[in-house]
Amino acid sequence: MTITFSEEQHKLPFTPELEQAAKRALLGVEQVTGHEFAADVLITDDAGIRELNREYRNVDAPTDVLSFPEFELDAPLYTCMDEVEEGREDPVFIGDIAISLERAQEQAQEYGHSLVREVAFLAVHGALHLLGYDHMEPQAESVMLEKQEQALALAGIGREQDG
Repeated sequence: MTITFSEEQHKLPFTPELEQAAKRALLGVEQVTGHEFAADVLITDDAGIRELNREYRNVDAPTDVLSFPEFELDAPLYTCMDEVEEGREDPVFIGDIAISLERAQEQAQEYGHSLVREVAFLAVHGALHLLGYDHMEPQAESVMLEKQEQALALAGIGREQDG
């Protein structure tokens, strides 16, 4: 796994504990999906993610996480990852994830769990979207939710735990 973090906000500290939890959670995604990957994770605030949301989705509002896939395929990436990986020595770069740390803190308080858990969850959610999972239909949502919980469990991050 190759994950690069960058930070474009100064409202809340993006601590080593948060970064390590996100890395463990993304490693859990690799284990659950059976595919090693590379991704970039941008830590931003509500203003930064709102700008990205407006520019790329024409939605003028902040959100918690955005995913920008590297591949535009006719099928979900997870269904053809073996072909994409073929002949490569390095992990496949699957795209970019943007997380609003400001929104993550609000949601952690709202859901009654730690910021560590929320950042890890958002990283997993974003990575699964990059791999082609979605939650638009009930069956697809069920699959995605199960993979999210499995990845977080493998990372040792539960709803009540800080990680």
